[in-house]
Amino acid sequence: MNKTAKIKKPFQPSRIPRWFKYKYLLLTRAKGGPGMVALGFSIGLAIEMFTLPTAGLAFFLIFPLVYLFRASMAAALLGFVFGKIIYIPMSFLNRKVGAMVLPKGTRGHLLQLLPDWLDTFIRFNLKLIVGGAIDGVILGLIAYFPIKWTLEWFHNKRKEKRRKRKEQLLLSSNPNGS
Repeated sequence: MNKTAKIKKPFQPSRIPRWFKYKYLLLTRAKGGPGMVALGFSIGLAIEMFTLPTAGLAFFLIFPLVYLFRASMAAALLGFVFGKIIYIPMSFLNRKVGAMVLPKGTRGHLLQLLPDWLDTFIRFNLKLIVGGAIDGVILGLIAYFPIKWTLEWFHNKRKEKRRKRKEQLLLSSNPNGS
């Protein structure tokens, strides 16, 4: 048995755009289809809206949610990164929504039962956590449909292009037209 070892090529910065295009194609042609990719993106975006006030621990919710809903992990991570980009402007809205939803006496009653370190943490972040969770779910729902429709459009466009190419090959291979 003479098996040759596969030699790994050295890193070449000129190949980075090709790698991104390859990953993009893998994502758009995922087995579960556009719905799976859109759902993954929405999960990642929703989770990011309350990750920062929870000191990054909410990030670990992505894994069971992606598994539970059978979504795309790559798309969830992309949604998470996109959420990081828009988080700063959204944090003001998150705090306002959290303040509207939480009753006025919630913090005083709740904080009496908690240890001091958790009391300080929650006192500072409770509005951001609650508002971020609500805004995250809303943003996830808003992002789901446009992403799904866009991916379906690309998929149908690609399918049509392949069908036309196949027809053209059949016509060119059969010059008689019969």
